[in-house]
Amino acid sequence: MIVVGGEALIDLVPVARPPGALLPRPGGGPYNTALALGRLGAEVAFCSRVSADGFGETLLAGLRAAGVDLSLVQRGPEPTTLAVPSLGPDGSASYGFYVEGTADRLFTLPPALPEGVRALALGTCSLVLEPGASAYGALLRRESRRGLLTLLDPNIRPALIADPAAYRAGFLSRLLPYTTVLKLSEEDARWLGGRPSDWLAAGPSAVVLTRGAAGLTVWTREGAEHTAAAREVAVADTIGAGDTVNAALLHRLSAAPGGPVDWPDVLAYAAHAAALTCSRPGAEPPYAAELTDEI
Repeated sequence: MIVVGGEALIDLVPVARPPGALLPRPGGGPYNTALALGRLGAEVAFCSRVSADGFGETLLAGLRAAGVDLSLVQRGPEPTTLAVPSLGPDGSASYGFYVEGTADRLFTLPPALPEGVRALALGTCSLVLEPGASAYGALLRRESRRGLLTLLDPNIRPALIADPAAYRAGFLSRLLPYTTVLKLSEEDARWLGGRPSDWLAAGPSAVVLTRGAAGLTVWTREGAEHTAAAREVAVADTIGAGDTVNAALLHRLSAAPGGPVDWPDVLAYAAHAAALTCSRPGAEPPYAAELTDEI
C-alpha cells in the first residue's frame, strides 16, 4: 500500500460562462495524488483531516470512487480549505487560498501506519500550515526511519509562506534527510534556490524535475541523469499535472522496492500520465487503461 498525506481542498475554478463564475472542484496536491494512484490501480490510502461539511463529503466521495482507502482520514467540524486558481494564457495556474481555521491544517500525528505500507508521499500546503505541518513532518521522519520509500513534493505556494528563509532552512534540515525522492517543478526549484547536487547531498536518492513542455529530468545520487520528453497534447490547463507525476512515480517505484530503477521507463510513464491530465480541465488524472501505450 502507498499512503498519501496532506490537504484535501476545493478549487474554485474559473469558467467561461457565465462570466466571472467559479466551479467548485475537488483538489489539493495530496488529494489529487491519492486520486491518481487509485485510478492507476495502486493500493492507496489517504491520510489527512477532512471537514464534515458538504465539501468534505464531496472530497471523500471522489476518493471512494477511485478505490482509495479512507481509514486514516481524520474528520473535524472546521470548514474546508478553498483555493482560487488563476489560469494563464498557457493553462498554467497560480493560486490564492482561504485557510484560516480550516480542517486540514489541524491534522494530528496518527498511530504507526499499517503493516504492508511500502511508500509515503507528502507535500504542498500541508508542509506549511501549522500545527498540521509539524505533524506531517513527524510522520515523514517516523516512517522514513522504518525504511519506507518517501516522496516529497513541496509544490511551493509563496502566498502561504510567511518566512521564506525559515522555510528554506527547514526544508533542507528537517525534510530532505528523510526523503527518498524529491519531486520539484521548475518554479519550485527557482524559489528554493540551489541545484540538484545540493538537494541530493541533503538526503534524497533522486531528484525529479518537471519542466513543462520540456519534459521531466531525474538526477540520482549515483550520478545518473535521465530525461523523458513531454507528450504533445492540446492543453486545457495544468491543474493536477504535477500531482499526477507524483502518482505515476510512486506507482512505478513502489512496484519493485529495493531493486534497480528503470528511470527512462518511470519518467516516460509519468510524462504520459501528466499529459493526459493536462488535456482536460481541472485535476482529472487518467485511469490505468489510458496508459497502455506508454512506451
